[in-house]
Amino acid sequence: MPGENLSRDEARERAALLSVDGYEVALDLRSAVGEAGDGGTPAEGGGKVRTFRSVTTIRFRRRGTGTATFVDLIAPAVTSVELNGRALDPAAVFDGARIALDGLADENVLVVDAQCAYSRTGEGMHRFVDPEDGEVYLYTQYEPADARRVYATFEQPDLKAPHLFSVTAPEGWTVWSNGAGEQDAQGVWRFAETAPISTYITCVVAGPYHYVTDTYRRALADGTELEIPLGAMCRKGLARHFDADDVFLITKQGFDFFHDNFDYPYPFGKYDQAFVPEYNLGAMENPGMVTFREEYIYRGKVTQAAYERRANVILHEMAHMWFGDLVTMVWWDDLWLKESFADFMGSFSLAEATRFTNSWVTFANNRKSWAYRADQLPSTHPITADIRDLEDAKLNFDGITYAKGASVLKQLVAYAGRDAFLEGARRYFKRHAYGNTRLTDLLSVLEETSGRDMKAWSRSWLQTSGVNTLTPEVTYDAEGRITELAVVQAGDELRPHRVAVGLYRLSAEGELARYARAEADVVGERTVVAGLAGAERPDLVLVNDDDLTYCKVRFDDGSLATLRAHLGDITDPLARALSWSALWNLTRDGLMPARDFVAVALDFAGRETDIGVLQMVHAWARSAVTNFAAPKWRAEGGRLLAEGGLRELRLAAPGSEHQLTWARFFAASAASDADFQLLEGLLDGTAKIDGLDVDQELRWSFLEPLAAHGRADEARIAEELTLDDTATGKRHQVRCLAARPSAAVKAQAWAQVVESDALSNALVEATIAGFVQPSQRELIAPYAQKYFAVIERVWAERSIQIGMDVVRGLFPALHGEEALASTDTWLAAHEAAAPALRRLVLEGRDDLARALRAQACDGTA
Repeated sequence: MPGENLSRDEARERAALLSVDGYEVALDLRSAVGEAGDGGTPAEGGGKVRTFRSVTTIRFRRRGTGTATFVDLIAPAVTSVELNGRALDPAAVFDGARIALDGLADENVLVVDAQCAYSRTGEGMHRFVDPEDGEVYLYTQYEPADARRVYATFEQPDLKAPHLFSVTAPEGWTVWSNGAGEQDAQGVWRFAETAPISTYITCVVAGPYHYVTDTYRRALADGTELEIPLGAMCRKGLARHFDADDVFLITKQGFDFFHDNFDYPYPFGKYDQAFVPEYNLGAMENPGMVTFREEYIYRGKVTQAAYERRANVILHEMAHMWFGDLVTMVWWDDLWLKESFADFMGSFSLAEATRFTNSWVTFANNRKSWAYRADQLPSTHPITADIRDLEDAKLNFDGITYAKGASVLKQLVAYAGRDAFLEGARRYFKRHAYGNTRLTDLLSVLEETSGRDMKAWSRSWLQTSGVNTLTPEVTYDAEGRITELAVVQAGDELRPHRVAVGLYRLSAEGELARYARAEADVVGERTVVAGLAGAERPDLVLVNDDDLTYCKVRFDDGSLATLRAHLGDITDPLARALSWSALWNLTRDGLMPARDFVAVALDFAGRETDIGVLQMVHAWARSAVTNFAAPKWRAEGGRLLAEGGLRELRLAAPGSEHQLTWARFFAASAASDADFQLLEGLLDGTAKIDGLDVDQELRWSFLEPLAAHGRADEARIAEELTLDDTATGKRHQVRCLAARPSAAVKAQAWAQVVESDALSNALVEATIAGFVQPSQRELIAPYAQKYFAVIERVWAERSIQIGMDVVRGLFPALHGEEALASTDTWLAAHEAAAPALRRLVLEGRDDLARALRAQACDGTA
């Protein structure tokens, strides 16, 4: 990986030297089908790697005084390089990642003819063979810098240019790209030239995809009509499950919302959405050709939370058409200029334009949980980060850039006003269309529209790291009325917070409802909240009611006691979600014993009406037992979860989404012979739970814990695959196989992931997930030392995506003090290791140290 890196300084120097007029890219993908040797290039160590021909013509101008630069290309071989009609020797100018160029003129034409490799890691031109029918599917994924695996590029976001693609594909295939395309008389697919865009958002999708169309129409203010052709696609094997109508519904609602609020018509012509296999991300905002992971096509029954997640992703990517594609950051330092905005706009538009009107509850409970964790790691960084190179950039697609940034923008709307915020966005688009921006460009328009000092706000919220805690401090008179309510702020950087404070009390009917509320600007260590003096004593004081700011919430002793006894009685779903989140943060911080969180979860999760919140509580309860419970109580905690899960499963309304959610939780928590016998009975039909439809996806959920506890062997797993011999079924099979409690199984799984690159990205992920089983701590303990012996080699030899999967996924998080000491030893001995690798190890160490502190807290309970 180091030879493929690009530094910010190098990008700045190149941007100062040249500008790009346009790309013409011709790809020949006929080698995607047939034997590898038919379209292969010799590989190091013998054999052949499957390749395709890529011919790139770049027209660019020199605007600096230098005469030398380089173009980016990662390819097994370069056939020819021609600069301004002058042939260059590929062996002399190409080092595997860059082509050196010298003797630049004022106007230049570069032609590169290369053999590029198909990918199995989800980076570049990914090639997937469907095991169900043998069909081959291709798609590209580039962010932050993998277009260079498909064509020669100046791979940095500020060198935007029009792109003209042509593709020769196998007979019977259809090809899509950013612009509208058609097949000419020679069978070549030719696409309309794009507007000026960055290389990382160009895209090609090719294969025998199932394709559905629709149209979005809208009358514009000038009297004309905007018409956007819509398309949606997936593998043929998923076509029977594809609910394209709902995808188009959300798409049209999103276009309505963004056109209503942005006053800038969608600028990229058509709008295709491809659901593709073995995708590393949730989705990617390629203009006109958005790609999604195909797991958003649901093969079985799912909850409304799953449909809400998909809708949020659809709208997140659509927001990028303006924030990120039309206006793009200069360098990855300002990644937040697109990701924070898209994350915020996804929830904003979801709540206001779709059926998912409670999306801010999901945001508060789910997305912000991701942010809180990331912001307490040693790798925390300001929202506007210091991105030195591409490896830094890859790792900064994190909870801070997305969810914390979105949380801060939500607070900005409260601070500056909704109208001022949206008017600022409108001016930003019009002022910088098809260009590149920095933080100061956005702040200037927001200052214009809001009249607020955005520089001071930015210094506090965008240019510092860490999360504050806000705690209520309440005094009462002899009659029990509030004399003063203050909010105490803690943290390394004290920030201005616009907060609401809610007072709740129990009614005679047992409902815990709000009876008073006040907003305040919290500044400094202690702020008195006006408007609540004289109020009757509350049972619960909720700081950050309505979730206006980004903070961790603490409670006074009386409020905490109320939540332990009455959390399920809170009537407002957002207040309830905020309370769950606050209790979880107390548990993670070692301030509340894990067993106490489990007790609250078992007492009140069955009454949780918001299915997304329930799913988060389930995940937290399992993590509390796995990571934060004292080792001596862990088995008891697991037993309680399984018993509680089964109890609520039987109580849930037959056929409801709550029943389905409890069924999955019970399977994941199963701990006793009776639990496993029930799962076996549900699989073979000898046991029934009224209303529970055990479809194929649920069958795999039941089979994995049986495999992990030695109750489903290789033959039983193979039998299940015969019922679901699909790409998804194969991933489930691989995970179940790796989950079996056998030393030989673990050795094989380790070798497949660490010592070989034969597995695709999706199967690497599945193998790691199966390998790491909390019930098998002793079995996998020997791999803790092996991990530290191999990670530097893995990082150097594998792609950054696979390197991240291995380093994160196999970190010995379950192995306590011994693993912590081994981590410290490795870090001390590898100070010169790649910064991105050290960051991942440091993050793993921090999670482990936090778990040990929480275990100590639980051990004193």
